[in-house]
Amino acid sequence: MAEQDQPLLRVRGLKTQFAVREGTVRAVDGVDLTIRPGETLCVVGESGCGKSITGRSIMQLVDEPGRITAGEIWFRNRPGVKLGPEPGSGLRRAWRRNDRKPERSLSLSKGKGDEPQGPSTGSGHEGHDGMIDLAPLPTGGPAMRAIRGKEISMIFQEPMASLSPVHTIGRQLTEMIMLHERVSAADARDRAIDALRRVGLPSPEKRFDAYSFELSGGMRQRAMIAMAIVCEPQLLIADEPTTALDVTTQRQILELLRRMQDELGMAMMFITHDLGVVAEIADRVAVMYLGMVVEECDVRQLFASPRHPYTRALLASIPDLEATGRQRLSTIRGTVPHPLNRPDGCPFVTRCDHAIDDCSAGLPPMIDGAAGARPRGVRCVHYPDAAAVDDGIGRDLDPAAHAEVAS
Repeated sequence: MAEQDQPLLRVRGLKTQFAVREGTVRAVDGVDLTIRPGETLCVVGESGCGKSITGRSIMQLVDEPGRITAGEIWFRNRPGVKLGPEPGSGLRRAWRRNDRKPERSLSLSKGKGDEPQGPSTGSGHEGHDGMIDLAPLPTGGPAMRAIRGKEISMIFQEPMASLSPVHTIGRQLTEMIMLHERVSAADARDRAIDALRRVGLPSPEKRFDAYSFELSGGMRQRAMIAMAIVCEPQLLIADEPTTALDVTTQRQILELLRRMQDELGMAMMFITHDLGVVAEIADRVAVMYLGMVVEECDVRQLFASPRHPYTRALLASIPDLEATGRQRLSTIRGTVPHPLNRPDGCPFVTRCDHAIDDCSAGLPPMIDGAAGARPRGVRCVHYPDAAAVDDGIGRDLDPAAHAEVAS
């Protein structure tokens, strides 16, 4: 199998829960995702469907009282790169301090296919060409800290809340570099200024000594992107990076991310609720609702022939700019259920215009189609088999309005 065909990240059955006084909140409830090198996967859905918590779970950045309770997060390490802190880096000292307190063993995959082949019996610190299960790693342990920021980076939703207001932008950038790589302070400064220049910040030498509150919203977001890409990660998780920005700045940020992706060859998991952004940058799309992926497909398939009723409802709610006369905008009735009061069966059953008795009988499985190199998947009782998924003619649903787009 070619390197580009092998998964970079493969999430299986991921569950993240928050134990609160009123009960257990299942924020992420059995998510499956696959991202390949250089690919952009957009994760879409309404607020509260678990998009951001999914990204934070991959990064092991879930705040208390949340924790990952089940599932696997398989990540492919760079070929020939040792999993661990660079000798002489800031993390190397932390690694040595923890030598007497070994972490739980990592599961390693040595197979060449998509699926992990089973856990290693060794210590598991070196993944080589195999895939490493990140889920059992302690969030503050040296192994996860060596991966976070170096191999997988994240752009957070609100840069003002993510950047330290008491440290300069340059201090935060050089700290990231020196934690992960063996460089001098002068070299780290040069690399940080170069990163600021690459993301289009004017006068990068001046911005290096600026504080976050001295920058505009767009400049802070560029500084966050510089921090995320300065160590050239394989995977970038962007959590609604254009939220609260004006449309001109939004477009500039999207163009910047695509340019950085092309230059570095990195994959990107882009979390958003803006379907216009999805149409512009996505290769594949995962539609989430109430902590679950209800549909995953190629971006062309999503817009040309959506399957799941929730996906159809999201697309129908987009205003038609070519419509003549006054028309009532389409809406999705009701609201996302409270996570402590989830409906039985399909999570969308209380809002679905196509709900039948079978929808409440039990949670429908994700059914994968059979067409194409990467078949689409749908979690809906109206699509009981691969043929229905591929043909787009769901049981008790109107036929798809458009012909299938070849993958």
